[in-house]
Amino acid sequence: MASHRKPRTRILTSPGSRRTAAGLTTAALASVTLLSQTAEAAPSRPKQSIEEVKQKVDDLYRQAEVATQKYNAAKEQADEQRGTVDRLLDDTARRTQKMNDARRRLGTYAAAQYRSGGVSPTVQLLLARNPQQFADRSHLMDQLTGAQKKAVSDYQEQQAKAVRQRAEASRSLERLTETQASLKESKKDVQAKLAEARQLLSRLTAQEKARLAELERKKEAEAKRKAEELARKQAEKERKEREDRKQHDTPDPGTGTPDGGSGGSGGGTSDDGSYATKAAKALAFARAQMGKPYVWGATGPNSYDCSGLTQAAWKAAGVSLPRTTWDQVKTGDRVATKDLIPGDLVFFYNDISHVGMYIGDGKMIHAPKPGASVRVESIYYMPIYGSVRPA
Repeated sequence: MASHRKPRTRILTSPGSRRTAAGLTTAALASVTLLSQTAEAAPSRPKQSIEEVKQKVDDLYRQAEVATQKYNAAKEQADEQRGTVDRLLDDTARRTQKMNDARRRLGTYAAAQYRSGGVSPTVQLLLARNPQQFADRSHLMDQLTGAQKKAVSDYQEQQAKAVRQRAEASRSLERLTETQASLKESKKDVQAKLAEARQLLSRLTAQEKARLAELERKKEAEAKRKAEELARKQAEKERKEREDRKQHDTPDPGTGTPDGGSGGSGGGTSDDGSYATKAAKALAFARAQMGKPYVWGATGPNSYDCSGLTQAAWKAAGVSLPRTTWDQVKTGDRVATKDLIPGDLVFFYNDISHVGMYIGDGKMIHAPKPGASVRVESIYYMPIYGSVRPA
């Protein structure tokens, strides 16, 4: 009987086939070994040290402050240009109304002449596409009365002014559009820098965060030490000035009265008493903002960026400051660090991207950075660029 079982697959047993199988196995093993060696040879990206992470985050915050100042400048410019555009559009509307009034007066003359007989040159002038060209014809002007000539002149003048104002408004709108584009770009730049900084910090382990906090404490301690040293020097300077005034004010033996004026406070105050008064008001305002959060581009009343705080504080004292650190540093008189008095503005970094208000003893009130609040801190926490006395 015939078998219905499926024939078995024969295994190759020839010498050639064995050599082929061995070759395939060897190639596979070689591939695995090569891949393993390649993986081992691939350079792994070294992990950043906490010091490097801190430096990177600090740099990103500073870059964000630079972008913030660009944003503030663009916003201030956009606000000014928007006001200019609104004014020009209002002026253009009024000028157009005057032009229409002049045109109606021409229409009145034209209608009267039409009723008195035929289409007069005035009507032709009214209906002409180019009234100026038509009015230039001497024979037409000879036929117009004095009142009609004035109406034509008024119309032409109003029409020309309306055209100029429309053109100016159009140019201002173009500049405003460009500034708004710059504003949008600066905003994106700020947000990108802050997002990168947050991402770097989020990758840290609890141990790394503790190490980072320790580095911050060391930095603050060193800044505090320098502030105390400045305070000692300023106190010594003030003491010597008081002694000098005391000697200067010694009573004259012949009269029993001082040969000079009364003393007053020493080197810790400005020669101009009005500055001290204004500075006190500005500092009182700044202290009242303590604890409010830093928000880039903010000018109060619930949050501030660095230049927004100094601007608002001095505004409370009746002094108008520009919006950005780059413009604020140009106001008033330059002051050496050793000669700082309360109310002076201290600027930081070579790019002048941060500002604080000096309160004395080597300290300032400032809006530090995203995630922090308005607080008192040593002026030596950041590299000082320079200082000004704004009033």
